[in-house]
Amino acid sequence: MNEKFYELPPEKQQRIINAGLEVFGAHDYPQASTDDITAKAEISKGLLFYYFKNKKEFYLFLFDYCCEFFRSQVVTEDFIKITDFFDLMEYAARIKYSVILQYPYMMNFVMTAYYSRREEVSEAMKSRIASTLGEIYTVYFKNIDFSRFKPNVDPQHLLQMLTWMAEGYIQDKLRQSETLNIDELMQDFHSWQEMFRKIAYKEEDDENDDEG
Repeated sequence: MNEKFYELPPEKQQRIINAGLEVFGAHDYPQASTDDITAKAEISKGLLFYYFKNKKEFYLFLFDYCCEFFRSQVVTEDFIKITDFFDLMEYAARIKYSVILQYPYMMNFVMTAYYSRREEVSEAMKSRIASTLGEIYTVYFKNIDFSRFKPNVDPQHLLQMLTWMAEGYIQDKLRQSETLNIDELMQDFHSWQEMFRKIAYKEEDDENDDEG
C-alpha cells in the first residue's frame, strides 16, 4: 500500500507528511483542508490523490506513520534490557518528549487523531488505537517484572493514568504557548512516577529502592 508514495524522493515525502501533520493537527478532521495541505506541501491536489485514494486514506496513513516512527525511536537495545515498569515508562517518556520538540506537528496530530469522535474516521481509528494499545503490552512490556506489583494494582490502568497525565501536561503547556522544557517536564514526570511506585509496588520493593 502507498508504494507509489514511497517511490518519491525522501525530501518530497517528508514535505507531504509534514504538511498533513500540520493541517490535521491544527484542525478537526472535517475542517482540515486538503487545499491547505497541498499548498504547504507545494504539490497539486491531483498529485496528493494519486498517492492516496482520498482524504481519509491519507489521514490514516499519517497516524500509522506516527506510530511506526515513535516505535522506531523507543524500541532500542537499551529499551529491551529494562525490566522495571516505571523505569521503562520514564525511558519512553524522555524519548517521546525529545521527538515532540523535534517534530511539534506530530504531537498535535496524534492527540487530535487519538481523541477524534468524527464518524468519518472514528471506526478506523478505534481499531488502530486498540491494536496499538495491545502492542504496547505484548512488545513494549514483554520483559517487565510484573511480580513487583501489589495484587490489587492493574498495571494497564496505571499505564493509562500516567499517559493521560503526561499528555494533559503537554497540551496545557502548548495551550499556554509555553516552550516545552524537557528537563523540567521529566522532573515532574519522575515525581509522579515515584508517587505511583510507592502506591503500586509491594512493600519489600519500596524498602529495596530506599536502601539502593
